Amino acid sequence: MTPVNPVAGDDVVVIARDVTKRFGDTLALDHVSLDVHRSELLVLLGLSGSGKSTLLRCLNGLHPVTSGTVDVGGTRVDQASGAQLRALRRRVGFVFQHFNLVGRLSCLENVLIGGLGRLRLPRYGALTYPRHMRAEALAHLDRVGLADYADRRADTLSGGQQQRVAIARTLMQKPALLLADEPVASLDPENAGVVMDLLFRVCIEEKLTVVCTLHQVDLALGWAHRLVGLQGGRKVLDRPAVGMTRDDVMAVYQRVEPAVTPARRV
Repeated sequence: MTPVNPVAGDDVVVIARDVTKRFGDTLALDHVSLDVHRSELLVLLGLSGSGKSTLLRCLNGLHPVTSGTVDVGGTRVDQASGAQLRALRRRVGFVFQHFNLVGRLSCLENVLIGGLGRLRLPRYGALTYPRHMRAEALAHLDRVGLADYADRRADTLSGGQQQRVAIARTLMQKPALLLADEPVASLDPENAGVVMDLLFRVCIEEKLTVVCTLHQVDLALGWAHRLVGLQGGRKVLDRPAVGMTRDDVMAVYQRVEPAVTPARRV
């Protein structure tokens, strides 16, 4: 563990302007504007119902915005056709809280699924994928520390291991943007740290943009380049994580809980 202040790249990958989202009479997002840069790990914080997950889904078009604009890598998400959204989602990875693996398949097959968008026809079984893709999938499993588990059924792994397989599957997409919705919510503290370390290192080493929702303030302070806080669908905090205290962040939750700020990571 070596403290450092990592610097995000200058290229802007996500540009959101005055994004508003309503579900019937419920206002989920209220004129939220946001820029996210290449090689930046941005963490969205806020109470449940504050709009964090809704904002993530607006970024890749899973939720159409009510008003405002969203640009991801040059694609206007708010104006995109169905075909354009499908093409965009091949470049935007999504890591879910509950992993969304196919339990009866091997870890290798689950990772290979991430590459299906590059193939014309569906595949059934790892051996039906091109050899270079099998090698690529194994390399991703090795990167997340699970190369020895390639042939194991996904449903035999622990929660932390399954989330690492899910991240390897997302990397198989070769995304420019990775969205992670509460990726450590169901994990114990040790495995949560392992997963956040993995997301951080992928962000830096692959120059990958990561937008992640979290409830764990200490993890956010320890791993994020930048913190954005939402309250009632409005952005109330947008600051670099360096130099911030837990008290600064807890203002988003309208309460303060004393604790020691963790060391910065590389």
